[in-house]
Amino acid sequence: MTANIISDDRLARRNVAVLVLAQAIVGAQMPMIFAIGGLAGQSLAPNPLFATLPISLVVLANTLMANPMSWFMQRYGRRAGFWLGSAGGTAGAMISAYALTQSSFYLFLVGAFFTGFYQSAQGFFRFAAADTASDAFRPKAISYVMAGGLAAAIVGPQLLKVTAQALPVSFLGAYLAVVVLNLVGAILFTAIRIPRPEAHTSEDGTIRGRTTWEMLKTPTILVAIIIAMVSYALMNLVMTSTPLAVVGCGFDQDRAFDIVSAHVLAMFVPSFFTGHLIARFGTRKIVAAGLLILASAGFVGMMGVELENFFIALILLGVGWNFGFIGATTMLAGAHESYERGRIQGMNDMIVFGGVTIASLASGGLMNGTGGTAQDGWMAVNLAMVPFLALAGAALIWLVMRPKDEDY
Repeated sequence: MTANIISDDRLARRNVAVLVLAQAIVGAQMPMIFAIGGLAGQSLAPNPLFATLPISLVVLANTLMANPMSWFMQRYGRRAGFWLGSAGGTAGAMISAYALTQSSFYLFLVGAFFTGFYQSAQGFFRFAAADTASDAFRPKAISYVMAGGLAAAIVGPQLLKVTAQALPVSFLGAYLAVVVLNLVGAILFTAIRIPRPEAHTSEDGTIRGRTTWEMLKTPTILVAIIIAMVSYALMNLVMTSTPLAVVGCGFDQDRAFDIVSAHVLAMFVPSFFTGHLIARFGTRKIVAAGLLILASAGFVGMMGVELENFFIALILLGVGWNFGFIGATTMLAGAHESYERGRIQGMNDMIVFGGVTIASLASGGLMNGTGGTAQDGWMAVNLAMVPFLALAGAALIWLVMRPKDEDY
């Protein structure tokens, strides 16, 4: 990677274009799976408390694969890692489809676990966008790639409407469509051009850079991880419960899909300007705004269970996630060297998606095990946001109050 490539960002812009397409096309499977995972799980599960367990296993596999995937990409390159992710997504969709034909909840859980392999790889799209970008272009590169999710937000739910009941077995057509999306992704990733990072070791055989523990003790990295974890976990907590809450409150599945679609749009539309806002105002102000918007989403969610409440709450949830997660990613990407990324990026995603796994597991229990109605469950889900928002807010205030020369 040469200085002139970095300075004019030609290579970075090429890679961003490929990653935007991948986010838009291959990434469409994630809103599909999150929209139907709970509904399909509820139809197969022996106990309604386990309805969101398939989604939880997607996130758990994502968590467990984060470090191995990061190491794999450090050793073999981003392209190989993304191919591995597509293979996992294909296997997961095929197993899930077969499980539906056999009415096997436990086999369906296996398919969900393999789907998490793809989600883990997709999580590195944002870091891949930063790999060849200059400091000035980095927040925009990350933001543009995340904006590719806008098309996924449109394609995924609409494709779901066409395929969910297209075959005699409910949701079978949707999982077969996911197989096709992953195969398209395998072709797209051939266009990625990201040089492998410098070796971890110097000429005398010693490991270059800080240890993982040293990086985790760095204030900026620590706070970035906390904010990313809280933003993503709370988004997942509420989104996972939304289809169950909407249907449980008397609305049909199409309305639930429309709300999820609006939410995913809200997650990614701001990405067209989030990078510019970060460049102008700084990451700290943007992540602070994200946390405040997430709090507003919880407040609206507790105000009622009419369609407009669900729509507004989920739109705010998406925007808050966007500001919090992109801001935290930018903070992290600027706080380590290229030869350190295999250590800290994987650890970051393991911690972030570990929190998301817990939130996903809690979602079904809060929704179906709190009170006697869907309204009671929905209230419990939104109240659960409060302590985590307090944690993230306190961490950000702590970082802001520290002397600037102690941030890194």
